[in-house]
Amino acid sequence: MISWRGRAAVAVAVAVALVLAGCAGGAQPGVAAPHGTQDINPRDPATLRDGGTLRLPLDNLPVNYNYNQTDGHEDQTHDVLWALMPRAFDESPDGGVTLNTDLLEAADLISSNPQVVRYRINPKAVWSTGRPITWEDFAAQVRANDGSDPTYQFSDKTGYVDIWRVGPGATSKEVVVTFRKPFAEWRGRLFNGLYPEEFNADPALFNAGWTQRPEVTAGPFRVESIDQTAKTITLVRNEGWWGARPRLEKIVWTVTERTALADRLANNEIDAYEIGSSTDLFERARAIPGVAVRRAIPKQYYHVTFNGAPGAILADRALRQAIARGIDRAAIAQRLVGRIVGPPTLMGNHIYPIGSTGYRDNSGGFGFDPAAAQRELDALGWLRPSPGAVRVKDGRPLRLRFVVPSANPISEQVGKIVLDQLARLGVEVVIDAVPTARFFVDFVNVGNFDLTAFQWVNTGSPFSDAAGLYQEPRDSDIGGNFGRIHDPAISAKFAAGVGELDDAKRTELGNEIDKLIWDEVHHIPLFPQTGAWAVRDTLANFGARGLADPDYARTGFTP
Repeated sequence: MISWRGRAAVAVAVAVALVLAGCAGGAQPGVAAPHGTQDINPRDPATLRDGGTLRLPLDNLPVNYNYNQTDGHEDQTHDVLWALMPRAFDESPDGGVTLNTDLLEAADLISSNPQVVRYRINPKAVWSTGRPITWEDFAAQVRANDGSDPTYQFSDKTGYVDIWRVGPGATSKEVVVTFRKPFAEWRGRLFNGLYPEEFNADPALFNAGWTQRPEVTAGPFRVESIDQTAKTITLVRNEGWWGARPRLEKIVWTVTERTALADRLANNEIDAYEIGSSTDLFERARAIPGVAVRRAIPKQYYHVTFNGAPGAILADRALRQAIARGIDRAAIAQRLVGRIVGPPTLMGNHIYPIGSTGYRDNSGGFGFDPAAAQRELDALGWLRPSPGAVRVKDGRPLRLRFVVPSANPISEQVGKIVLDQLARLGVEVVIDAVPTARFFVDFVNVGNFDLTAFQWVNTGSPFSDAAGLYQEPRDSDIGGNFGRIHDPAISAKFAAGVGELDDAKRTELGNEIDKLIWDEVHHIPLFPQTGAWAVRDTLANFGARGLADPDYARTGFTP
């Protein structure tokens, strides 16, 4: 899924959806990856070589190094900034969140009514300017992102908008946050990453002050140089870092065409690349000496979205249900990723990623059942005038337009397989390959499709990040609900979940929501991304990180 973090996630949608392109090692074809785990060659950092340069590819240089700003809120920027910026919590391999003790000694819920959270900042935590990180940095972050000042081009106000007051505790290293209404996912959703007060206090700096480079940081690495001509980002150890000393001396990202990834790895010019769903990149990686293919089921999953807007041919939920039963998800997954992951695992939940503690397969009544699909279509009055003909109702043929971005072979393959499967039911599917740069702007965002396919990303804050996908469409305010399918019961349960502070009860609500989403046929989850990486086999604590965030301080090379 594209990580849904407000209206600005459309840019993220493009970035993530198009990343799909896609020797010796831990992964072999036909062997399924374990769930909720990582494949990173885990080692005690103390046993790794002191020094070395990690060389990684990028699709493009970030256009803004403020991750909280609209243009900066995308996955590649996230991965670079995780070596530079402080954050309150990290996402963990089990799909949950863990306290980042480099920034915080503790984060405690000290009152439920009203909700009050006390953060205790690590006494050693300082910005690269030498100024201590204090409660005032937290307060300024809230003011910049809570929506109260429209001059800030923030990516998402979720959680921040629910905060009433931020003040100091016993010292400047204590932060007391009081909420105006309960916000359950405060652990994973707020202050990731944290930016300095002087930056957040000025809308001009917030919006455009970090378009060329990060100016003030507080991570295990710092920026040495950003070369716009060579398209490289070079980080070096932060001499002022108070946490565990990084094993790497440098990290260098270089913009690289995906068609050049395997050659650059074979020529010892980079140390790893993400395989995605490309069988070519997978096979090339397996043939490179000294390279391992590492796999772990990640947060991203592929899906087919239905357009159920009023007036659309799929506005009828019963018709959507019949169509869904005519789609063989297992056949699609096997065709697209089976060579890389072995027997594919189908995605059975819209809210929680596979491997997380909340995940349950709720797909139940929506398995592949073409006979049931035929009966339901007949009962709905969509009839075949002759054997092999397209179904018709009231003179209207059952014709669905499947819109795909022209430069994305995965989406195109999904469309063609669905075309073949539904043709057997008398449903005509027409593939419409549109310019990639206009895919979201002119087609997905405005509902100019019947069916479409791309990725979503599940996160450790599912209620905050997924609610917008199912919100009530109001004119142009659709959140991420591109198919305009809305059930008030789903919105009500999301609202209840966002305010439910009991983790177990919130998980139950999440799975109740998921069952309703399956019944609505809002979109059909297909399969998780492969999570496959090609990695130099001497590289440790790096690779297929599954559901977790990267940890560059622990990454290094074996002796």
